[in-house]
Amino acid sequence: MSRRRTLGPKKKIALLVSAATVAGGGAFVMANTSNAAPTPTTKSAADPTVCQGLATALGNNQKFIADQRADPDAQSEARIANREAVVEEIKRKQEASGCTVGESAQGSQAAQPQQPAPSQPAQGEQAGGDAAQNPGGGGAAASGEQVCNGSTVTLSGEAGAPAASSNQFPAGTKLKVTNLDNNKSTTVEVTSVSGSCVLLNDAAFEQVREPGKFLIRRAVIEKVG
Repeated sequence: MSRRRTLGPKKKIALLVSAATVAGGGAFVMANTSNAAPTPTTKSAADPTVCQGLATALGNNQKFIADQRADPDAQSEARIANREAVVEEIKRKQEASGCTVGESAQGSQAAQPQQPAPSQPAQGEQAGGDAAQNPGGGGAAASGEQVCNGSTVTLSGEAGAPAASSNQFPAGTKLKVTNLDNNKSTTVEVTSVSGSCVLLNDAAFEQVREPGKFLIRRAVIEKVG
């Protein structure tokens, strides 16, 4: 018959104190680990060109929405709903790029560096410049004539096949956009109205933009066809 060993009161107290010490020490170590300050990460500064391009895109869409509300037609409600979704997408891009969310600017007010233009009469150039300031005047431009003088090019934020929107040219007008910084060109058809002389949708903008940029400062825009 086996004999069980029993612990006296003093030994029981000693074991309990030892166990509490180990448990307490473990908890202390865990607490210190969990409360340790995270290693700070260095956030790269936002690219000013990216932020300006997104701000311009946002401003153009906000202007378009305001214009539609000021002078609505049968399609205004649908257009506004579409552009409001575009505005939210641009804000998400601003946040992801480290830009100020909600910052907007009008593309037509941005300064345009001097750029070479196709040879044409000085009067034609002046007419194109006037059209950029007077919405609706660009539709009368002749085929091959440079239009939207002084305008930067940004994106509308809309999806779909390569296309453009404009407040000067009717649907069906074809425009050739050349980015002078990389010599890439795209010819697109105007499919809808917008708050700027010409806005490219996402697919069209991808064809001519420089990687990571949402603004084309030096561009030649021509009416074709």
